[in-house]
Amino acid sequence: MRTLPNERLRPSNSDGGPERKCILSGDTAPREALVRLAVSPEGAVLPDVLARAPGRGAWIGVGCTELEKALANGKLKGALARAFKGASLTIPDDLPELIEAALLRAVTDRLGLEMRAGNLITGSDRIAEQARAGRVCWLGHASDASPDGSRKLDQAWRVGEDAEGSGMGGMRLPLDRARLSVALGRDNVVHMALTDAAAADRVASLIARLLRFSGMAETSDADFGSPAGAAMASPAAATTMTRPERADTN
Repeated sequence: MRTLPNERLRPSNSDGGPERKCILSGDTAPREALVRLAVSPEGAVLPDVLARAPGRGAWIGVGCTELEKALANGKLKGALARAFKGASLTIPDDLPELIEAALLRAVTDRLGLEMRAGNLITGSDRIAEQARAGRVCWLGHASDASPDGSRKLDQAWRVGEDAEGSGMGGMRLPLDRARLSVALGRDNVVHMALTDAAAADRVASLIARLLRFSGMAETSDADFGSPAGAAMASPAAATTMTRPERADTN
């Protein structure tokens, strides 16, 4: 990516994280809730979803539909011209699709990293055992997982967390078992669980951003930047919860 002058940090939010302003809506939110755009050496505006490219970036917090409209009516072009002053820019016609693909890749890459770190487990029997023992912090189901299998694991998780009747359940992922199996290098991955709270926040945050951009989740302003809270998608899209905090009984 081309190195342009660094963007100025906005004041931190109440959780201490840096905030950014969406160049299209003007709304300010924690950077984890937005998507960063950067400029390639050839002048192409491309997604930088992990915010690692050097130099100035432009941030967007709108969904795919809104971005497509802004691309069609020229609003995005004007906003980018102001964000990257003096730069000769090329905006790909398929920028929304590139962003969605990059977000999907970030999710699958993160799941693979958590697997290699020993934080992610698969297999219904193993997940059920760990869930009943109270060792599961996050639970996910492939988009084509059977409702019956998902319900059984959700129940095991609630039992382990003393959360019967709470409605707590795993997230219905925007990925089918074939995509998950490739990402994790395992056969027939249908369900997965995270046993580390920090890993659960990392995964939930990325998935929540993908769901928001894709228009598959509606979140409140209060949840917008919370890694655990923002991951709570609407029932129509996904049922999501990370492990609740429990009082220390020791």
